[in-house]
Amino acid sequence: MNVQITDINETRKALTVTLDKSEVDGEYNVVLADFTRQVSLPGFRPGKAPAAIVAKRFGKELKDEFKQKVIGKAYRDGLEQSKLEVLSLVDVEEGVIEAGLSAAIKLTVDIRPEFVLPDYSGLKTEVQSTEPTEAEVDTVIESLRAERADFKVADRAAAKGDYVRFGYEGTLDGQPLTALVADKTIYASAPQTWEEVEGVNDGLLPGMSTQIAGLKATDKKTVTINFPAEFAPVPALAGKAVAYAIEVQEVRERVLPAMDEAFFKQHQVDDLPGLKTQVTSNLKMRKEHENRAAQRRQVTDAITAQANFPVPDSLIASERDGVLRQFIEENMRRGVPQEQFEKNKQELHDSATKAAVSRVKVQLILAKIAEAEKIKVDEKDFNNWLMREAMRGGQRPDKLMKDLGKDREQLRAIQQQIMFDKALDFLVSKASVTTATAKA
Repeated sequence: MNVQITDINETRKALTVTLDKSEVDGEYNVVLADFTRQVSLPGFRPGKAPAAIVAKRFGKELKDEFKQKVIGKAYRDGLEQSKLEVLSLVDVEEGVIEAGLSAAIKLTVDIRPEFVLPDYSGLKTEVQSTEPTEAEVDTVIESLRAERADFKVADRAAAKGDYVRFGYEGTLDGQPLTALVADKTIYASAPQTWEEVEGVNDGLLPGMSTQIAGLKATDKKTVTINFPAEFAPVPALAGKAVAYAIEVQEVRERVLPAMDEAFFKQHQVDDLPGLKTQVTSNLKMRKEHENRAAQRRQVTDAITAQANFPVPDSLIASERDGVLRQFIEENMRRGVPQEQFEKNKQELHDSATKAAVSRVKVQLILAKIAEAEKIKVDEKDFNNWLMREAMRGGQRPDKLMKDLGKDREQLRAIQQQIMFDKALDFLVSKASVTTATAKA
């Protein structure tokens, strides 16, 4: 066997692996013996058919298996002799592979880039105070009351926080909106809908929540809704000023529950001090979680800023595909039409590529830190992950494990992600921490 290495770029190499005739014949004989042992032919006992007859009867299948065996041997032996740390196999040019001949197989591979780890001890991080303020506690308690509020009919003009039921019909330049939004007629008209007056988040129609303030049941009004220059749900409405004739059917006011024994019981506490203690504890845990996430981002930014090295193209492409797939799935669930993705195809591709380069770079650095610090994924780490995922997905851990066992690639990816997480936790544990000064 002979191996020649050609540099394509810093992270991509071409390996030409030449196997001599005896090595090729050895693989052919192994495959032929396997076929002979496994097949059953008329007139012969199982596994006893002559090899020549088996080779003639199963010529195509045998040849395909033989080629894969030779390529597999070339790949294994090529990696062993070259000592390259291969991350992915990019391409295979098999050439001529036949018994009785030598074979030259060209393998294109991406390798792990060489770089010096930046100093990752004592990275600077800044966190926020985890002590909840009295105002924060009060805000949460008010939101708990709001969750259990009643909505009673109000015989008055709608005010902030009220809910209004109304019907509407839109026109553009005096023409019904229906033709323009044929596939999203909810934007053209509806016999009734509910909207919170001056709510924090816009409802279906941008700005409608402020337009209904001051109206009462039976009131009729024509309002103008100015759609933003970019409006993903219905691109045809982007930048348009649409007139909507609305008719108010009902106004309901929010009535918060009293903070009495029944209210406290719903939250498993006896009184207001008990509720404040509970809310304070929950807020503190949330702040600690947010600080942990912030520290992870900060140490990640710090190590990537200090390390400059080329990232393998195949890893970028794979990660970019994942970024794009996740983005499109999330936005389609929000109702963004397919045409919007096509319209911004190049911009999305560029953005996903940038994110992919950053992610892969972080992964390569974390992998090297894990190696330097001898960070391993043990059974306890995997079981902890399994329990969390099973709880999150409402599955039994054993069922989840059985499903994962069917996909070795996914299992390896999970173990790798656990290792990345452990390496990140290690960096955070070694980081210096300062608490930000609270803003007045």
